[in-house]
Amino acid sequence: MYHDKHFQMDGIFVVSAFNHLQIKASSNASFLMVKRGNFENIARSLQDIDPATLSKIASHLKEGGRYQPQNDQEKHCFKLMEQIEYVGGHVDGSLARRKYQRNELWSLISFDGAPSWFVTFSPADNRHPLCIFWSSEEDVFQPDLKLSASARERLITSNPVACARFFHYLVELFLTHILCWDQPHKGVFGRPKAYYGTGACLLKKYASV
Repeated sequence: MYHDKHFQMDGIFVVSAFNHLQIKASSNASFLMVKRGNFENIARSLQDIDPATLSKIASHLKEGGRYQPQNDQEKHCFKLMEQIEYVGGHVDGSLARRKYQRNELWSLISFDGAPSWFVTFSPADNRHPLCIFWSSEEDVFQPDLKLSASARERLITSNPVACARFFHYLVELFLTHILCWDQPHKGVFGRPKAYYGTGACLLKKYASV
C-alpha cells in the first residue's frame, strides 16, 4: 500500500478509472459475431440499414422500457439486432465474459471430472486487524481492534482498494495453505487436482475444488 492514500480513498476516482478501463477494453477487444450461414445476408442488411432509424431506436431504448417497431425500417433493425451478437469476451463483467467463464468451467469438468467441494469464501474485512491496518493511516501494525464497530465500518468503506487487496491476500492464503495448491504436501481437502473460482460484486468468491 502507498503511504499517500489520496487516490485509493477517492470513491469517484476508482469508479472513473474502472469505467475508462472497461471502455478501452470494449473498444479494443469487442467485435460482432454472426452465424456463418447468415454472413452474406447480414452484410447486405448492414449496408441497407438506415442510420437515422437506428439512432431513433437507440434513443428510445436509452430511455428505458420496451419499444415496439413502428415501420418496416424499424422492424428490419430489430431483426438485424437479433441476428448479431455483440461479443466482448475480454471485457470484465460483460455477458460474453461470463459466457466464456462458463465454457471454461464446463471444459474443466469434462477434463478432470465434477468438483468435490463448492466453497463460498467471504472474509469479514471489518473484523480483521490486517484490513483495518491497510485501510487506516497507521504506520505500525497492531493485532487488536481498538476502534468501535461503526468506526471500523466507516474506515474500510472509505478505502475500497485496501479491502480489495485484503480479499486477494486471503484468497491466496486459502489456496496456498488450505488447499495447498502447487505444494508438495496435501491440503485440508487432500491433494487438489484442479480448482476454479469466480468473484462476486461484494468481494465474495465462489470456488469449485
